[in-house]
Amino acid sequence: MKPYFENMQRFGKELKSGRIKRASASMEQLKQVEAEIAQRRKEIEEAGFSTEQINKRGSMTVWQRLEHLVDPGTWRPLHSLYNPSDNANGSTNVVDGLARVAGRWAVVIGFDNKVLAGAWLPGQSENILRVTDLASRLNIPLIWLVNCSGVKLDEQEKFYANRRGSGTTFFRHAELNQMGIPILAGIYGTNPAGGGYQGISPTILLAHKDANIAVGGAGIVSGMSPKGGFSAEMLEDLVEKTRAYSVEPPGGVDTHFRETGFFTEVFDEETGVLDGIREYMEAIPAYKPRFFRVAEPEEPAFAAEDLYYLLPGNQKEVYSFDEILARVVDGSEHMEFRPDYGPEVYTGLCRLDGFAVGCIGNRSGYLGKGYPEYADYPGMGGKLYRQGLIKMNEFVTHCGRDRIPVVWLQDTSGIDVGDLAEKAELLGLGQTLIYSIQQTDVPMMLVVLRKGTAAAHYLMGGPTANRHNAFT
Repeated sequence: MKPYFENMQRFGKELKSGRIKRASASMEQLKQVEAEIAQRRKEIEEAGFSTEQINKRGSMTVWQRLEHLVDPGTWRPLHSLYNPSDNANGSTNVVDGLARVAGRWAVVIGFDNKVLAGAWLPGQSENILRVTDLASRLNIPLIWLVNCSGVKLDEQEKFYANRRGSGTTFFRHAELNQMGIPILAGIYGTNPAGGGYQGISPTILLAHKDANIAVGGAGIVSGMSPKGGFSAEMLEDLVEKTRAYSVEPPGGVDTHFRETGFFTEVFDEETGVLDGIREYMEAIPAYKPRFFRVAEPEEPAFAAEDLYYLLPGNQKEVYSFDEILARVVDGSEHMEFRPDYGPEVYTGLCRLDGFAVGCIGNRSGYLGKGYPEYADYPGMGGKLYRQGLIKMNEFVTHCGRDRIPVVWLQDTSGIDVGDLAEKAELLGLGQTLIYSIQQTDVPMMLVVLRKGTAAAHYLMGGPTANRHNAFT
C-alpha cells in the first residue's frame, strides 16, 4: 500500500507574522506553564537525600541507574507529577516512563531510593497499576529497578487495603507473565516485606551482591508487635530496635542465589545489574520498525515552534485544528476520512515516524448554515453532533479492522443536549462509540489540547471509558 502513503495530500500553511504578533501573549502563557511543570519535576527529582549522600554510601540513585540503563535520548517520563495522596515528597515514590533499552522499547519503573529508602507510599499502587496496564496494552517488557524498604508503617492503612491496593502489583505481574510479557528486575539494597514481594514477582531477577529480598526485614524480625497494631510510641521503639539490630538481614545473596536460586544472576557492581538487563533485552524477540512502516520517517513541513502561536491559551478563542496537526505528522500529509461529513470532527490517516496512525480531533468555530441538520440552532466546533459521532464510529471501526493505532486530540465542550439532540439519538451514538473503541483492540493515546468536558471526554478516547488508552 506504499503508493497511498508516499503520495498523501499536503495540508497546512506557513505561519504569518500577524498571527505571531497576535498570539505572543498566548505563547508566553504556554511557555510559563511548561516552565512551572519543569520546576515541579526538578523539585521531585531533588527530594530526599542528595545524590552525593547516596553515592557516598556506595549506591547509585534511581536517576543514575536510569541514565545507565536506557538508550541515550529515548527516556520518555510518565506520571512525573502524579501524587493523588499529596505525599510530602511530591510523588508516589516511583519513577516511570517509556524507553528503549538495547534498542527495544520497554516500560521502566524504579523506586526512588533517595526518599525513605524507596518505601511504599500512599498512591503508589495506583501509579504501578497504570504502569502495568501500559506494558499490557503496548505488549512490551516491564523493567523494574527494585530498591524498596517496604511500607511507610505509619501510613499503611492508606494503601494496604482495597481491590487496587499495594498487593495488587503481585498478581498483575502474574497476569503479565501469563500474557507472555517478560518482567525484568534489577534488585538493589534491602527489600523487606512489600519490597521483598516486589522483588520476587518478576520473571528474571538480577541482583547486586549486597541486595536482599525477604518476607520480613530486620525491623520486623526484631520488633513484631504483639498487640496487633502500632502506636506512634511503638513505631519509635521499633525504629530504635532496628538501629540496634546488627544481624545480617535475611534473604541475601547466599540464600537466594546459592540456595533458593531465586536470583538468576548476581553482579559485583551496580552497573553490572543494568548491563545484565540490557543483555536480556537483546535476547527478547521484537519486530524491527521496518516491518510496520508504510513510508520512511519524515519531519513535518512546518516548525514545531509554531504550535505556541497556533494553540490559544484563551479557552474561548477559535483556532485551526488542521494547522496544529500539520505541525505534528510526517511531511504534514494526510488522507482525510469523510471530509464533507460531521465537520466538527477531523478524522484521517497520517504518518508518525513512518507508521500509519489514525488521527481524530475536534475542530473549532462556526460550522456553517444548516448544521446540525436536526436542529434550528447553529453548530459550533468543540461540541459533538450526530454526524460527528457517526463518523468517529466508522473511522475507529476501520482502524480496528486494519490494526492501526489511534491518536485522539481533544478539545471538546461536550455533546449536544436537549430534546432535538435526544431525538437525533446522540445518547445512543455516544455509547456506540464506546463500543466501537472497545472492540478495536488497538492501542490509543489521548492528547488533551485545552479541555475535555463531561461525557465527550470519555467518548473521545478518554482513559475512563476504554481499556485501550495507553496514556493521556
